[in-house]
Amino acid sequence: MLFGEAISIALQSLRANKLRSLLTVLGILIGVSSVIAVVAITEGLDRYMSERVLELGTKAFRLQRTPDIITSHEQWQEMMKRKRLNMDDYEAVKKACTLCSEVGAQVWTGSNVKRGRTIQKNVGIAGITENIARIGTIRELEAGRHIVQQDVTQAAMVAVIGTDLREAFFGMMEPIGKEIDVDGHPLKVIGVAEKKGAVFGESQDNFLWMPLTTFMKFYGSRRSFSIQAEAQSMVVFEAAQDQVRVAMRARRHLTYNKPDDFNIETGETVMELWQTMTRGIYVVTFVVTAISLLVGGIVVMNIMLVTVTERTVEIGMRKAVGARQSDILLQFLVESALLASMGGVIGILIAYIVSLIIQGTTPVPMHISIGYILIAIFTSGGIGVISGIYPAYKASRLDPIVALMRE
Repeated sequence: MLFGEAISIALQSLRANKLRSLLTVLGILIGVSSVIAVVAITEGLDRYMSERVLELGTKAFRLQRTPDIITSHEQWQEMMKRKRLNMDDYEAVKKACTLCSEVGAQVWTGSNVKRGRTIQKNVGIAGITENIARIGTIRELEAGRHIVQQDVTQAAMVAVIGTDLREAFFGMMEPIGKEIDVDGHPLKVIGVAEKKGAVFGESQDNFLWMPLTTFMKFYGSRRSFSIQAEAQSMVVFEAAQDQVRVAMRARRHLTYNKPDDFNIETGETVMELWQTMTRGIYVVTFVVTAISLLVGGIVVMNIMLVTVTERTVEIGMRKAVGARQSDILLQFLVESALLASMGGVIGILIAYIVSLIIQGTTPVPMHISIGYILIAIFTSGGIGVISGIYPAYKASRLDPIVALMRE
């Protein structure tokens, strides 16, 4: 029997029992759609994290009070006991890191910003040194200029704003040189940053930068600094971090047996922690999928055994007119493989539709790769072949005379 003929017979059998075929592959369908949907979410998040890490810059690292990702309430409570980073720490790091090409500092708070009767809520307000925009990935401006050293030295009343503030306050008007109100203090707009859009529903353009000294004059010096640095090259990247670590440990009087009470974050450390967290998701997903596929395979085997019993006369007639055992074996193996593959394909389509719905209605990024689609199809088909071996073997061993006598 030709392979094409076996597929044709299998399709006719499946069309003749549409509802039974669909119910048969339900376990495989659910397993495949679930794993594809979870993988789409996880891969989408992985890509997002990679992009955010690249924004930090390959040679850049950040010294801060707490890690970027805190995994438990207990860890958060412990981190809150740490000392804040301040201007003296910034000056010490700047002096100690001779392998750094740039060392800058920034400190954040949140507040409302006004212009006239218009209020922009929940604006991220940062005090920065003049070089922050140059460290890591450069934040370009669409208009005006960046904060310069003279602004920091003089605690100038100036600001660089994001496009959310420009659109809210100025519309189509020119914003450069106009004043806005930040907690009762008038600041002159000197620059507008390029638009970056929203991530996870959170705008990246609802912010305002002012000179670090101006920020401290407005809000005091109790907030913890984030100190950003960039190594001269990747060759000295780790050595530059060591210089910062040694300087901070000396300032904190930490002995050799005490851990750091600060964090140095790089793109690599963030990605390692993220991958550790998502690895557990992958393991659970594949265990659940394996159970679902096992159940689906058992159902396929049972249905194929029923099919063999129902088609005993057909098998007898095929053997009587010259069909060999290998032909009957191929016929039923192809049918079970096609049945399971159909479940895999439908599962992929359902997962794709669900992914589109999730991506359209939530800020969660989704990504379905071709590799996982092919794996899902071949896995479901393989389950079908394995599940169909015994029913196909049983069908191929039927005696044609006995089979025809059952009619």
